[in-house]
Amino acid sequence: MKQIIFLLYIGLVLIQASYQCYSLSHYTFVVKEARYTRLCHTKSILTVNGHFPGPPIYAHKGDTIIVKVINNSKHNITMHWHGVKQPRNPWSDGPEYITQCPIQPGSMFRQSVILSDEEGTVWWHAHSEWARATVHGPIIVYPKYGASYPFPKPDFEVPIILGEWWKSDVYEVYREFIASGGDPNVSDALTINGQPGALFNCSKPGTFKIFVDQGQRVLLRIINSAMNIIMFFAVSNHCLTVVGTDGSYTKPLTSDYILISPGQTMDAILTANHNSGCYYMAARAYSTASAVPFDNTTTTAILQYNKGCNSHSSPKLPNLPYYNDTNAAYSFTSSLRSLASKEHPIDVPRNPTQRIFSTLSINTLPCPGNRACEGVNGTILRASMNNMSFVLPSTIDVLEAYYYNIKGVYLEHFPKFPPLVFNYTAEYQNLLLLTPNLTTRVKVIPYGSIVEMIMQGTSLGAAIDHPMHLHGYSFYVIGSGFGNFDKHTDPDNYNLLDPPIQNTVVVPINGWTTIRFVANNPGVWYMHCHLDRHQTWGMMTAFIVLDGSDQEAQVLPPPPDMPPC
Repeated sequence: MKQIIFLLYIGLVLIQASYQCYSLSHYTFVVKEARYTRLCHTKSILTVNGHFPGPPIYAHKGDTIIVKVINNSKHNITMHWHGVKQPRNPWSDGPEYITQCPIQPGSMFRQSVILSDEEGTVWWHAHSEWARATVHGPIIVYPKYGASYPFPKPDFEVPIILGEWWKSDVYEVYREFIASGGDPNVSDALTINGQPGALFNCSKPGTFKIFVDQGQRVLLRIINSAMNIIMFFAVSNHCLTVVGTDGSYTKPLTSDYILISPGQTMDAILTANHNSGCYYMAARAYSTASAVPFDNTTTTAILQYNKGCNSHSSPKLPNLPYYNDTNAAYSFTSSLRSLASKEHPIDVPRNPTQRIFSTLSINTLPCPGNRACEGVNGTILRASMNNMSFVLPSTIDVLEAYYYNIKGVYLEHFPKFPPLVFNYTAEYQNLLLLTPNLTTRVKVIPYGSIVEMIMQGTSLGAAIDHPMHLHGYSFYVIGSGFGNFDKHTDPDNYNLLDPPIQNTVVVPINGWTTIRFVANNPGVWYMHCHLDRHQTWGMMTAFIVLDGSDQEAQVLPPPPDMPPC
């Protein structure tokens, strides 16, 4: 195991720090506020080392990365290592008020990022309010030293980070969103590696480009860092062969397009099979909710052959599916399979001991009499799991309360079945079903339990796809479908042979998804929708996985510099 040291600074001022570098690799991350111009508009944003998106972390399977986070900004901040399981180490996981209190301005926190079986692409991002809109970057996890990819080695690799750009300060967008009680303002552009692309005149000179020679194989490490948008992505006149997702290898899946939700990563091989020319890479929204606004722009980058482009014609856009093409979205996601090879075996757990059936809903609350609210019919919008709309603590985080047995911070017994049973996907719903319970309720799980969780989308408020992310674990996606889950027939179609291993999965509109995992990572682990507006409204909970009997099955002690509230 190798330890890699990073310094990560947040703010306007670069602080020099001296330390003993005892790893084979040394990186310095400087996160500071910088002024960036997009769409002819200049604003200050939080950046890492002055870059948007932030710089990559490079490691090998099993490495430990030490990150010293120094906050010199005016905002509270936390850092999450998305897709990193952090065995026994929830202290460094990062979601604010779940596993830590925020790193306050002028403070620092030294985080240990412990890699285990992750291999491929995962990523890091801020996990406080909406800071991750600009504070994010890739984590590239190579095979162990001496090992190789389970596919032909590419000639080179390129991170492709999909995102959103607001002309306004994203913190102001967030504050207005909270104050209004309604939907947030949609972004002004989608981006590829920080640029909206050549379809926007102001961005055209900075459009991201990849230069290739005929016959080269390029590994695209694709990350959807967008706040609220699932995306279709494609490259004109080229196929993509997906070979990994969420830090785990897949059977090669060749497609004209991919669907990738916020939080997900995908590794895809592109073969340069033309002599010359320029071709657009493009992404645009997949959005299924009726009457819910979304950013309908298209972002582009360019794949350019070194022999040059035709100066008399523009690159052509790929044939991306239409924005609400549910069949195209589901066809792609349901085709993913884990590699399940001798070198990369899988072991789908059988005979679950903990079963959870959870509805995912958009809800409303009455508007207080002293304000105007912009939710449906003048209400406040909320979201829930099993009608529980999660309220974050504000004085102490859940992990600290659990570890030190501090009462009154959270409640146990997150319901394992919906407290309200109804036709979850009916076209019309009883308005009485819209009101959720505001609570800080978690699910306690004994160590070693085999957990099966069925997530059921509903048509309450607005039927829509939900990308659900679980911290601390990867899970097997053993089944999904449309309509109401049928416990008598749907399990007959579960894939227990080679289901994909993911940490973020899209629950289809008016449909369901079943995941399964072994609860062998003790600690407090956050589960939430990765559409940030839904997370902000309360579509989240936490799993407390109890310690096992052996010392190696118990939570590590907290680091000495945990941020105070």
